Formats: sequence, structure tokens, C-alpha cells
Amino acid sequence: MKRSRLGLLAVAVLVTLLLPTLCRDDSTLQITVARERGSLPDGFFLYQLLEDRGIRVKSITPAKDSMIIHLDTPEQAQAAQLVLQSHLPEGYAILKSRRYSAWQWLYRPAADEERLG
Repeated sequence: MKRSRLGLLAVAVLVTLLLPTLCRDDSTLQITVARERGSLPDGFFLYQLLEDRGIRVKSITPAKDSMIIHLDTPEQAQAAQLVLQSHLPEGYAILKSRRYSAWQWLYRPAADEERLG
């Protein structure tokens, strides 16, 4: 009886600590190439462009046919989206991405996506 109470208490504490992290808006942007033969912008260029304008970048990572930019706040994501739209040439789609959020570890690939193995 005492062990089950301790177990429930441990689970409650763990959920209390992790839930705010998992529920926050991760403020993620995804840059894709709108044209078939285009190439993605350089990650270092994107980092410098945003940092020079006071937008703190958490990370920039390449993904399948896109670049994913993680920022701290939704306001920074909106500012970064405006900066990128005004500085990158036409042919790039810059969208807020929900797919690469704090819940990414729960993500299951769709049937049409490539699988390893």
C-alpha cells in the first residue's frame, strides 16, 4: 500500500515537472523550397541573419527537404518569419511548423514517409 502511494506520488511529481515543457509553444519555423530545383539556404547564414537582428536562435537543423529553426518565443518566431521573408529570395516557403514541437518524441511517421531498416 505504501509503495503504491509512493509510486503515484512519483508519477504526479514527474507529470507536474514535465507538462509545462511539453505544452509550451516551441516557436518553430520550417523553411522549404517552393521550386523543384531550388536549394535550401545555409544554416549559418540563417543564424547570423537572425542573431544580427536580435532574434535568439535555439537551433537550426536540416530535415527532409527543409530547414527547421527553433526559437524561444512565439514573438521571436513571428519576427524571424518577417526577417526571413524580407531577406531570402523568392522561392522559399517560411511557415510555422507544428510537426517539430516538444511532442516530437511521440511522432509516428506517416505511411508515405521513408522508413529506415
